[in-house]
Amino acid sequence: MTETSNPVAFTPERLEKVKEIIDRYPAGRQKSALLPVLHIAQEQWGWVSSEVMDYVAGLLDILPVEVYEVATFYTMYHLDAVGKHVIEYCRTGPCCLMGGEDIYDYLKEKLGINAGETTPDGLFTLKEVECLAACGWGPVFQIREKFYMNLTREKVDQIIEELSK
Repeated sequence: MTETSNPVAFTPERLEKVKEIIDRYPAGRQKSALLPVLHIAQEQWGWVSSEVMDYVAGLLDILPVEVYEVATFYTMYHLDAVGKHVIEYCRTGPCCLMGGEDIYDYLKEKLGINAGETTPDGLFTLKEVECLAACGWGPVFQIREKFYMNLTREKVDQIIEELSK
């Protein structure tokens, strides 16, 4: 594990956890730890900047482009600063057929933002994603590990009110 002179650094506790994860894999296979290490990075900084990705590459002794390829592929990694609650809204066909366009427009209107934007109070970021694998319960969005399904305007109002507290 090569540490860089980058001012970005994990807290000692997180760095220990990263080392434990890396040690699960045989020498030369430390890239296998990339996904969980990126999760830890996002947990600490809220998103994964290019500086953070360079730092992770140094820790795993891989090329920065190898980290960029993974972080830009998966929508679960945030490449820009985000709000406290990232609403990942499903934009695929099944949700749209179940009224998702109307609910999505209502959500954007209620928050006063478009996809990729964050509310001025820093509470909500709206992110369009591909299928959330809840096609029978659409329209649906996800915030962290929690799914919100069978969305209606009333449910959206309730969720936003609850999360705004």
